[in-house]
Amino acid sequence: MRQRILDDIISAMKSKDKDKLTVLRSVKGAMQLEEINKKSELNDEDVISVIAKQIKLRRESIVDFEKGNRQDLIDNANKEIDILNEYMPEQLSYEEVNDIINEAFNTINPVSTSDMGKVMGFLTPKLKGKTDLSNVSKIVRERIMK
Repeated sequence: MRQRILDDIISAMKSKDKDKLTVLRSVKGAMQLEEINKKSELNDEDVISVIAKQIKLRRESIVDFEKGNRQDLIDNANKEIDILNEYMPEQLSYEEVNDIINEAFNTINPVSTSDMGKVMGFLTPKLKGKTDLSNVSKIVRERIMK
């Protein structure tokens, strides 16, 4: 995955695709920073995690841009998210995520919010990079509260 991004930076330079080049360079910088922090080269899972963080940052920026009524910046951030999504594993559908959450509830049988950590610990390895874990957390919290 890491090599694919580096190769795509070169091909974006050759094809003069400035948007893709800018996004991939920011990902490369984030990967390098993560490598410095880890003191080792990133594996595919780590790279996916870095890309997911980049997507999350852009989604948070969109909220701010909406408050400022800046449609141009919103469009640009959405374009960048689309580019980043090309490098993410296929996202699970709502039904698939719900099935995995059901499996976690059947396995763990949570009774209060204090069991939330156990449920998320079960779900995280199965869903990381395949869906937005903050949404999963909200769903789990709602189901436990019922």
